[in-house]
Amino acid sequence: MTLIPFDDRDGQIWYDGALRPWRDAKLHVLSHGLHYASAIFEGERAYAGHIFKLRAHTERLFRSARLLGFEIPYTVEEIDDACRQVIAANGMVDAYVRPVAWRGSEMMAVAAQPSKIHVAIATWAWPAMFADRMAGIRLDMAEWKRPHPETAPTASKAAGLYMIGTLSKHAAEAKGFQDALMLDWRGRVAEATGANVFFVFDGELHTPVPDCFLDGITRRTVMDIARRQQIKVVERAIMPEELPRASEVMLVGTGAEVTPVREIAGLHYTPARITAALLTEYEQVVRMEPAAVERHFAV
Repeated sequence: MTLIPFDDRDGQIWYDGALRPWRDAKLHVLSHGLHYASAIFEGERAYAGHIFKLRAHTERLFRSARLLGFEIPYTVEEIDDACRQVIAANGMVDAYVRPVAWRGSEMMAVAAQPSKIHVAIATWAWPAMFADRMAGIRLDMAEWKRPHPETAPTASKAAGLYMIGTLSKHAAEAKGFQDALMLDWRGRVAEATGANVFFVFDGELHTPVPDCFLDGITRRTVMDIARRQQIKVVERAIMPEELPRASEVMLVGTGAEVTPVREIAGLHYTPARITAALLTEYEQVVRMEPAAVERHFAV
């Protein structure tokens, strides 16, 4: 497969308040965000021309920025509008949307409070991550663990928190797996490298409490769908020794959407009724207009 570099594409990127040609959306090599991970981002998807739960994503972007000690120099409404501008400017209907904010190059030291805060928004085509979704994917167990919330801003979607996700996924792929399941610092099940995880135990949907990792927007959407379908949802501490008891496993996230899992490090699962039901309704909901989504979950 020929890779198209992300710095050499046609299109428009919203950058600090205006649309720019894609190849001109650059930052200096001495930007603080690159050296000290003072950067946050969002991952969103547009379906049928609408960005799913756009306001929730934008509000989380602002919360993440505050957790990293900076303020985004735009309003929530302006960022929402910019996301829609990018979709339209690039002629996208179904697409991935990536807002990102970072400290600039005014200071190069651990402390860089006077640095300018930059914001950019890009979009590109990104089909389903896994083609035959109901076939399920294979996970390894990651060696890296999600950190204690007193050691990192774990409630944020901060760029630096994804370093161990990259390391873990690379290690899993090197062994023939598609992703890895991560534990937290206590040894409890946390999430995959970039998606939340759900298990089916005795017909109920169980998921770890997000006390040291991101409480995903897709995660909450899937929980709402399950409750609409009269499936009991249980948030609790899940230990790795419980994994053999699960009958179904799935990953959920903006990128992963709803992806069944067929193996975790030698343990085998069969995607079945609950996984199929959640996946089917999720694929229907994301293609609704925003007002219809609200009505769907208000019932």
